[in-house]
Amino acid sequence: MTATISKIIWFAFGAAWFLIRLQPGRRARKTPVRYSARGAREFALLGASLTGLGIVPCLYLATHFPRFADYPVTPALSYLGIVVDVVCIWLFYRTHRDLGHNWSVSLDLRERHILVTTGIYATVRHPMYAGFWLMAVAQALLLPNWVAGPAGLVGFGILFFGRVWREEEMMISAFGDEYRAYMRRTARIVPWLY
Repeated sequence: MTATISKIIWFAFGAAWFLIRLQPGRRARKTPVRYSARGAREFALLGASLTGLGIVPCLYLATHFPRFADYPVTPALSYLGIVVDVVCIWLFYRTHRDLGHNWSVSLDLRERHILVTTGIYATVRHPMYAGFWLMAVAQALLLPNWVAGPAGLVGFGILFFGRVWREEEMMISAFGDEYRAYMRRTARIVPWLY
């Protein structure tokens, strides 16, 4: 495994993630929003995630900046990154499929929004966030650079810790005791742990 191959693999998984999101994104634009918690804070959190998971690694791939932070590729880590990315892509596919018309890139409740508690959501309340954590770990394993590799962990970490509690408050407000009961029987992002 070379650094170039590892970078190409990272890019290919990013393209697969983008393709998975195309149809749900189109569908979401057609489904009216009943309530939205969008604003400057949400925009900043999404920007942090995009910077860490997209802008910094793409800048690294395109310009090889910052070259000083490169380290030698460890093939075992690259292969592990591929495995993590495969699980990540499967998880994104399942979450988009299970959510259907309820999916949104931001903190939105759609018209006729229902609480999804089946499929992957039967075990984990936020499997899409779990998918993004896996994407960030895979990036750290596949990109042999001390800045570009872990940038996803930092960028998505800012979004996750700045947003998850607000999302859960929004769901409690919308679904009340039904969501509270759902919270008691599921983990946030790691089944049976957290």
